[in-house]
Amino acid sequence: MSTPTSLKGKVILVTGAARRVGACIASTLHAHGANILLHFRNSKGEAEQLKTELEVQRPDSVSLIQGDLDQTNTFAQIVEQSLQVWGRIDGLVNNASTFFPTPIGSITEEQWDTLINPNLKSPLFLSQALAPELKKNKGSIVNIVDIHAERPLKAHPVYCSAKAGLAMLTKSLACELGPDIRVNGVAPGAILWPETESELDDKAKQTITSRTFLKRQGTPEDIAGAVLYFMKEANYVTGQILAVDGGRSQNS
Repeated sequence: MSTPTSLKGKVILVTGAARRVGACIASTLHAHGANILLHFRNSKGEAEQLKTELEVQRPDSVSLIQGDLDQTNTFAQIVEQSLQVWGRIDGLVNNASTFFPTPIGSITEEQWDTLINPNLKSPLFLSQALAPELKKNKGSIVNIVDIHAERPLKAHPVYCSAKAGLAMLTKSLACELGPDIRVNGVAPGAILWPETESELDDKAKQTITSRTFLKRQGTPEDIAGAVLYFMKEANYVTGQILAVDGGRSQNS
């Protein structure tokens, strides 16, 4: 059995970490000793609040990194700004995401860019920009994918395509960046309901959870635990995508 990697003193950049699942991932990694580079785009107040809460537990252990991942020139700036904090980066969690429906017949190029950029483009270019530093530290990348990378979701062809691309990018980066950097993915199922999906009523939510083997909704902590496993325990695992979905992806 391989020895777990201690996260004490390690520096991990988590994108989209001010709220929801991203905040839970950041908090979980922090609880296991990591210093967190907490990236956000617009949620400054929530990012500052999370930083304050975490630093009550351990002072000077969280740094805020603001940046728009839609802009390619932002990636180098994020890396430079991140390295100025503790002088190293050991892990990257590509969590930032955008989700909304794009029914065929109404898709615009702007919608395409809005979904492709955070879900696929930024994980590639941010991983590329951080690769030299992660290689030096034998680091790890975890991408937050989606079970709908394999199972299409009605009225969401662009989002599903972006996540399908991220799934293949995860495997491709594992091939390209090994042996020094491990790259894996976590594919959530029904964890948090979308904030913008007002048409997702209680009946629809019940239908979704009934299709899982466990007959219940998951939690952000379930996703954070999977990320922690890849960062801390899985020293001989790379190029893998773990579905955390209560068995939904196995239920035809």
